[in-house]
Amino acid sequence: MKKAFILLPDGVGLRNFAFGKFYEEGIHQNFDITFWNNTNFPISNLGYKEINLELGKPRSISDLYKRAKIIIELKQNVRNFKNDVFLSYLSSKNYKNSKEIIKTIFVSFLVFFYNSSKGIIKIKKKLHQLERNSKYYLKSKQTLQKEKPVIIFLTNQRPLTAVAPLLAAQDLGIPTVTFIFSWDNLPKGTLVVSSDFYFVWSNFMKSELLKYYPSVKENQIKVTGTPQFECHYNTVFKTKFLFFKEHNLDIKKKYICFSGDDITTSPNDQYYLEDLAKTVRRLNEKGENIGIIYRKCPVDFSNRHIDVYKKYKNEIVLIDPKWKNLGNGWNRVMPLPEDLTLLANTVHHTEMVINVGSSMVFDFVSQNKPCAFLNYNTIKKSSEDWSIKKIYKYIHFKSMPNTNAVLWINSSEEMQNIILQVLNNTIHLESTKEWYNKIVEFPQDKASQRIWLEINKLVCT
Repeated sequence: MKKAFILLPDGVGLRNFAFGKFYEEGIHQNFDITFWNNTNFPISNLGYKEINLELGKPRSISDLYKRAKIIIELKQNVRNFKNDVFLSYLSSKNYKNSKEIIKTIFVSFLVFFYNSSKGIIKIKKKLHQLERNSKYYLKSKQTLQKEKPVIIFLTNQRPLTAVAPLLAAQDLGIPTVTFIFSWDNLPKGTLVVSSDFYFVWSNFMKSELLKYYPSVKENQIKVTGTPQFECHYNTVFKTKFLFFKEHNLDIKKKYICFSGDDITTSPNDQYYLEDLAKTVRRLNEKGENIGIIYRKCPVDFSNRHIDVYKKYKNEIVLIDPKWKNLGNGWNRVMPLPEDLTLLANTVHHTEMVINVGSSMVFDFVSQNKPCAFLNYNTIKKSSEDWSIKKIYKYIHFKSMPNTNAVLWINSSEEMQNIILQVLNNTIHLESTKEWYNKIVEFPQDKASQRIWLEINKLVCT
């Protein structure tokens, strides 16, 4: 059997690569799989082999070079593509204390002196040099020399914690593969690692990778799809009676899913939820029988929806995602295996999803359900600086084949009509499916199989 290391630098990759059918498919294709684990989730509890990443922490100064690299790449994208939207991906500068001020000044210094395509190369070389001189790199190299895997598969291109293990593998002549994790990642300058090969969701994402990272060559990119949506195809759905009973739902009602966003993406989410609850209450007073399932964003650490929920308990049911919070940071929130089943069943037993620009559109269309994007500013506001117009200017929304790919709720008054259209089955999903097939390689339920087939080709050449 061929020994493959699945490098989990943080919890982001757990859902796609530890909990679905990815592992099972690898075994089926005759791989001996070990998870090289830098998360707090014990993979061995699933019955899988794992080796913990010892000293799994990069050098502090490396983080500053990473931050500078991202800023420079985004500034270069503004220049190259004549689009200021790239600057909206930049984080605000940190002036909380003297230590952070010094860090921010140092990063600004690097950006000033290396703000060019050649400068990016120099920053990347320095970052690699720093990580090669770390104890983390040496320990990673020792593990690889002992275990002798034939390939390293990295589940997420963003974490700095992945740089040292990947460099150690490359210095030992072990091929490395990096999976581009999300549909919006590449325009954001989040390709932190350098890999021998890159696996992407679609031909569209392949073109993005070549566009934003010209140092990557076409023969390094393999189109595989993503396991993210496979749960919608391989879950044995619970009956309506059982699912409704488990979650205290009214068997007579038809439910709409409101999918929450994180507080940065949508600081006014609770007010959108309130608008929806008011709309549903009015419809029910007119003879409809509708409910709302609120699925909180797993990395939303606030309870901003609670007051709205208490006011509209007759309309709203809370079904929280099955994730475990291990710290205040998006990469410290770990999914649990049962959330795949919960998500698939939530989609299966609701009529539609409403949210602010989320990839949940693809979860729902995978089960032939429509999605409505909220496209107005609420009267109540949590943040005066935030506007919904900022969201849909993001680069990844330009991938829509046309505006009919989703339903657009342009005011709270429009909610009622759109909900009734969905309940009356007058919505067509051709454009949504076209978008889905553009973003995620078809057939979407075969991504794990394609990933292992491509890995097998790489180790057999």
